[in-house]
Amino acid sequence: MRSDPVPPEILEELGKLSSCVVASAIETFAVRLRNVGFANAGIHCMFPELPPMVGYAATARIRSSDPPMEGRSYYDRTEWWNELLKIPVPRVVVIEDLDDPPGLGAFIGEVHANILQTLGCVGLVTNGAVRDLPPVRKNGFPLFAGNVAVSHGYAHVFDFGGAVQVGGLKIQRGDLIHADLHGVQTIPAAIADKVPAAAQDILEKRKLLINFCKSPDFALAKLRQKVKEIES
Repeated sequence: MRSDPVPPEILEELGKLSSCVVASAIETFAVRLRNVGFANAGIHCMFPELPPMVGYAATARIRSSDPPMEGRSYYDRTEWWNELLKIPVPRVVVIEDLDDPPGLGAFIGEVHANILQTLGCVGLVTNGAVRDLPPVRKNGFPLFAGNVAVSHGYAHVFDFGGAVQVGGLKIQRGDLIHADLHGVQTIPAAIADKVPAAAQDILEKRKLLINFCKSPDFALAKLRQKVKEIES
């Protein structure tokens, strides 16, 4: 986990950017391959109308198809809430469902979403299931999940605080998460504070090209020249 949290003003700027431009900005630093760092299409944004979600990963692993070894309820093991509080705010809960297939039962619904919001969490990412969508949407709590389920089944946390994998994306405790209707990704700690400026540069270049495409002076040869000028 990054020892020094990203300045609040940087987090605020990241929260105004789409995940697409953030991804493009990350690419400019060449700190990771372009085919890693984001979840695949198995993770769905349940509330695409909500703004981008930014926060530090608080990780846990669950099962939902079989009863827990101890206790009867998914509330029985609440010590993982203490683990949440060790992560800097804002917090994003990231839960890996290890069932095969995952998502028989939903660990997070209306009640647990409210608990998490009270604990300083700003959203959830899971390869498992969620439920109670209308009231959770009303509270403005983003859900990124593999599917929707009617019941919580035997959903229970069996460990927390370690590395998890959701939608092919490996996430460590404390990783910086950025997500919106396009998907979920991590932002490398080493460049997190530089991403907003890089993103703004990309947006300005995009605007130049789009404006030229709509200009009465548009011509294919000029477009090629314009692209070369912007890239240089």
